[in-house]
Amino acid sequence: MKKKPVLSRLLKYTYVCRKYIIIGILSAVISIAATLAGPRLVAIAIDQMIGMGAVNFSGIAKIIFYLAGTIAISSLFQWLLSESTNIIAYRTVKQLRIEIFAKFNRAPLKFIDSTPHGDMVNRTVNDIDQISDGLLQGFTQLFTGIATIVGTLIFMLSVDVVTALVVIILTPLSIFTAFVIARLTHKMFRQQAVTQSELTSFVNEMVSNQKIVKAFSHENENIKEFDKINKQLYQCGVNAQFYSSLSNPSTRFVNSMVYAAVGVVGAIRVIGGSLTVGGISCFLSYANQYTKPFNEISGVLTQLQSAFASAQRVFEVLDTENEPADKENALSMPSARGNISLENVSFSYDHSRPLLQNISANIKKGQKIAIVGPTGCGKTTLINLLLRFYDIDGGKISVDGIDIKDIKRDDLRALYAMVLQETWLQTGTIRENIIYGRPDATEDEIIEAAKAAYVHGFVSRMKKGYDTVISGEGSSLSQGQKQLLCIARAMLVGSPILILDEATSNIDSRTEIKVQRAFEKLTEGKTSFIVAHRLSTIKEANLILVMKDGNIIEQGTHNDLLCKDTFYKKLYESQFSKA
Repeated sequence: MKKKPVLSRLLKYTYVCRKYIIIGILSAVISIAATLAGPRLVAIAIDQMIGMGAVNFSGIAKIIFYLAGTIAISSLFQWLLSESTNIIAYRTVKQLRIEIFAKFNRAPLKFIDSTPHGDMVNRTVNDIDQISDGLLQGFTQLFTGIATIVGTLIFMLSVDVVTALVVIILTPLSIFTAFVIARLTHKMFRQQAVTQSELTSFVNEMVSNQKIVKAFSHENENIKEFDKINKQLYQCGVNAQFYSSLSNPSTRFVNSMVYAAVGVVGAIRVIGGSLTVGGISCFLSYANQYTKPFNEISGVLTQLQSAFASAQRVFEVLDTENEPADKENALSMPSARGNISLENVSFSYDHSRPLLQNISANIKKGQKIAIVGPTGCGKTTLINLLLRFYDIDGGKISVDGIDIKDIKRDDLRALYAMVLQETWLQTGTIRENIIYGRPDATEDEIIEAAKAAYVHGFVSRMKKGYDTVISGEGSSLSQGQKQLLCIARAMLVGSPILILDEATSNIDSRTEIKVQRAFEKLTEGKTSFIVAHRLSTIKEANLILVMKDGNIIEQGTHNDLLCKDTFYKKLYESQFSKA
């Protein structure tokens, strides 16, 4: 993506603020016009006090009064310009943040899984902050710069055409200098933004997993890795700042040449009688005002380049394809009996490395299905396919005889309640976490679900009970308590299909027995999938699917599989051989 398309896309976001753009332009024009009237008034005052005893005090007094008025007007409209540009910039980045966060919710899970979470945070926060700073500077310089250039040209031409032509002829030198340096710096700022994102991702990963880092005494290695990335960021920053810093002194040098040329030509014109002393004073002020926008633009070049680099990274996320839309004739399915069929299902994350191959199974309503197998055999992947977190490469998955691709995604996922091994709680009250999947639940229903999941006891002992606020990581709770809350959340939803992915792995044996009883009540009449490593928890399953290397190699009940020389029997005996 090149800089020009990035700029045009940013400008499209500002279109909703067109009212403030108009106010900003008018404010810039009036403010600059009032500012440029000042040197003309000063020039008239100078011409009225040249010569011994030839000072027009009354005329100068009027000019001072008018000069004070121009300063007041300029200040007022400069404030209006600042307010307008602030509104434009902040509303634009507000919309960008809304869209990028919405993109994270609409993007396929593959994108979320393959992108470092720290990088996504960096693009949402830091990169958009850079865009905000760039827009504030850019719009201010755009409005005032154009108004200043056009205004000074008009005023200079009205004073003396010949001297004005000198300024116009030398102007391209300043523009060319700024353009060349801008081209050089863009690549540097792009590299800086990428390295900054890498550093943010690393810090986010290390801080969120600090317990593991300390447990393995990996602090020194982490510091070395941080220093390595930080040095790269330092070097990128130095290079970017070095090249961008060339712009301001270079354009100032060219502008000083313009100023000197105006002084020489103006002096010649004064000697020839074509220009007054006040006129050359006015002209020198205008020449300085005329070149000022080029200096200012080069001065904010650093922020502009950084803003373009950040905008490019934001648009890369926004240009990511969304999760495929539902079919136009997709069926609404508010409820289901719970019959699920898998017919020759195949899937792989990487087509060069097949994972699931020709998976077939028929699950009837109310059955308890256990999925077992060694690590990496595809158990969790199969669950992801049932919920259409990923779409299958081949075959067919049906719910009550209907292909899941023909069902609206929201309706399909609402049929499932899920408890994962990795617990997730949002920052909020315990009540808010329990009703996450069903916000309209009554207080009695919340307490009933909490009691069934053995949550009510420890919550009641808390000072604020269900109104106790916990952090997103649930740091004030034990791992087992967090998992019990997740179980209560699933129980409250009451979906016809239940998925338990190592749902009791962090619970003590005594509580696990109680929760298993709760699960028995919860799964009555419902189809349930249980991903388990502890085979003792799935003895009562109606059907056990044994997976290995992406295939279902065995199916049957616990007793049936133990009666034969099966892979399941070897797994079971490996866990209970001592017993």
